[in-house]
Amino acid sequence: MSKYDNSFTDELRQRLSIIDVINRRVPLVKKGQNYWGCCPFHNEKTPSFSVNEDKGFYHCFGCGEHGDIISFVMKSENLEFKEAIKELADMAGLKMPEFRQKTQQQIEAEETYVKITEKAAEIYQNLLYGESGRVALDYIKNRGFSDEMIKKYRIGYAPRGNVIASHFSNIKIDKLIATGLVRVGDRGPYDFFRDKLMFPIFNAHGQIVAFSGRSLDGSEPKYINTTDTELFHKRQTIFGFNFARESIHRNNRSIIVEGQIDAIQMQNHGFPETVAPLGTALTEDHIAILCKSNRNIVFCFDGDNAGQKAAIRAATLVLPFLRETSDIKFAFVTGGKDPDEILKTHGESAMRKIIDDATPLIDFLWNVVNKNYLINTPGGRTSAEKYLKDCISKISDKIFQNEIEQEFNQRKFNQWHKWKKTEYKPTIELPDTDIMPINIIKSIVQKYPMISEKYLDFLTSLNISFDDENVPDTDLSLDAAEKFIVSYKLRKYVEKLNLEKQEIISNALKNNIDCKESISEIDNKISDANEKLELLLDINNK
Repeated sequence: MSKYDNSFTDELRQRLSIIDVINRRVPLVKKGQNYWGCCPFHNEKTPSFSVNEDKGFYHCFGCGEHGDIISFVMKSENLEFKEAIKELADMAGLKMPEFRQKTQQQIEAEETYVKITEKAAEIYQNLLYGESGRVALDYIKNRGFSDEMIKKYRIGYAPRGNVIASHFSNIKIDKLIATGLVRVGDRGPYDFFRDKLMFPIFNAHGQIVAFSGRSLDGSEPKYINTTDTELFHKRQTIFGFNFARESIHRNNRSIIVEGQIDAIQMQNHGFPETVAPLGTALTEDHIAILCKSNRNIVFCFDGDNAGQKAAIRAATLVLPFLRETSDIKFAFVTGGKDPDEILKTHGESAMRKIIDDATPLIDFLWNVVNKNYLINTPGGRTSAEKYLKDCISKISDKIFQNEIEQEFNQRKFNQWHKWKKTEYKPTIELPDTDIMPINIIKSIVQKYPMISEKYLDFLTSLNISFDDENVPDTDLSLDAAEKFIVSYKLRKYVEKLNLEKQEIISNALKNNIDCKESISEIDNKISDANEKLELLLDINNK
């Protein structure tokens, strides 16, 4: 049997759900873990055609037909292999590659690749338990990792030298470079990972195809990953998926956290269905892979601004994959903590409460618009409605799309146009704001809506409600009101800079880092802001 380059067909299987492909021709109904319908390949009245989304295959118990998305399109539409691939590529929005047979050389190269990465993982783990890896071992154990966890996830240590380049000196350099473990400089081959805590990256079949290295000295970036190779594509690889796959199926959901350590700790403390993207960038491919296993997802992010932004992006990505049976939720870990810290300090029960209290997708999107737009102004409502309309348009199921649209329309009528906006309870802690300035700001927004439109981003960042009807009318003129807003914005900016300065000094003392240049830069910014503030001070004191 000829072997073909299957990277593109694998990508099609990852991108496309077999349910979506078959449902175009065969109406399917979910019963238990599978979907059922009447077989398109023989006449029947009682559905015996079963489709398993997780495994990506169909089977008819009546006529015995069996296959995946490619064979289904070939058989149901009477197409040749390449024609079927072309049709599926169009559905997935992918460009057709030039198909060719795999050469024996390519097959051997892939086998060599896996042998090198497997051996490298073994070398790294042995070094972790050696003298050179003492600091790395202490670090990972202090993070709550047992020897059993270290061995299961094959965690290791890459020293400062060129251990991989030296060990594989008898291997052709192009094969080493192809794995991403070694690069070539002016002085010859050198290791890409140096002085890093090493996390092997497995593909869905449990083979090591890449590595993620964590810095141990506080330097940035905190993590570096193997660059994309023939067998590793970061946008299509989910950390921990090989360990979580069965649990995702069994627990009827997946949980997505932000980092490798969080994912491992969650998997080993009551949440085996947890995975993480590689780095901070969640992609459409990641969502597609997870939705093939299960369309119920809990996104669990840190409660800071970065976590909020990541959640909004995740919501945008997941919308095209929504079905009426989907259950998408968002959980946030507040107080500057992450799942790893919650598990260590408060235990599994605390983490379970965070997951159980997660906000459903529809409520999350509603909260987003109420938090980020001034709904009590026409311009704010218009912007919010445009955002919701864009979100709804991403839902591919038209009937379900219509239901979501009606839900939002009902909320808009009851809460926006009756001026009874639902109070948004922030999941992140924000600094308290003085009552007097806030009352003045509320009165300015109510009296001068053009100012609220101009300074929309700043006003929404204060996280206050502008629906209070008992705020006294301001006696400030339009010009004075705007100067008041600008001066208050400058005060908040100076507060932020001072906090940033304190964090830099604290980090520098902790890690023995020279921070003079950074502190000088912040001091200059503070000085500039204070000069501007002095010009407006007389207005603020009126």
